[in-house]
Amino acid sequence: MKPYDCINLPRGLVVGTVLALGLTWGLHALTGGGLLSPVIQSVVYLALLVITARSRRAKVLIVRTVQRWTVNPLMRLCLAIGINPLGLAILETTGRTSGRLRRVPVGNGRQGHDFWIIAEHGSRAGYVRNISQDPRVRVRLRVGWRYRWVPGIATILPDDDPLARQRRVIAWHPLRAYNAMNVRVLGADLLTVHVRLFLDGAPGPEPQTSPQSPPERVSLARSDG
Repeated sequence: MKPYDCINLPRGLVVGTVLALGLTWGLHALTGGGLLSPVIQSVVYLALLVITARSRRAKVLIVRTVQRWTVNPLMRLCLAIGINPLGLAILETTGRTSGRLRRVPVGNGRQGHDFWIIAEHGSRAGYVRNISQDPRVRVRLRVGWRYRWVPGIATILPDDDPLARQRRVIAWHPLRAYNAMNVRVLGADLLTVHVRLFLDGAPGPEPQTSPQSPPERVSLARSDG
């Protein structure tokens, strides 16, 4: 990697990697044990950093493949049976070509009637492409004491600052902070997605974009053609 290649790294990736390394070795210092696990994790984090500098497309392909066949099915199963150790939610979209329902675990960024998602792969993410064709979605999350599906309208916000938005969504919540760290480490091009939830049949107000970014929101209309 050439010295100037670090310029190509996404904002937040270096910070996320440093935090992930610090957490890995901090837990090792507290719990003890062998060095194999923290060393392997460190190598993975640093390799993702190098791959991102070389080719964001390659990183997206690698991370998306691992998530599709390992992480996502496991998370969907856990959420389906009521186990949610990471505080996630499930986003349901309609496939842009197949028309079939697609479900993917996402960070729980609910704030009242607003549900915020920081898409780690940006416009390359499958659910972001689905939303661009049909913004009608459902989100499975805990409302009160139980989990339920809540319908909503999703909007891609390309001019919103995803890092600023992420910090506001975390609000000192430990699970959200952990998820945000992983999004930064695994992501290549962060992108903000907003969902107006229809809680009790009523939609929330229009979202406020990050003060660090001019609000030029792109509204997505469904194509019925």
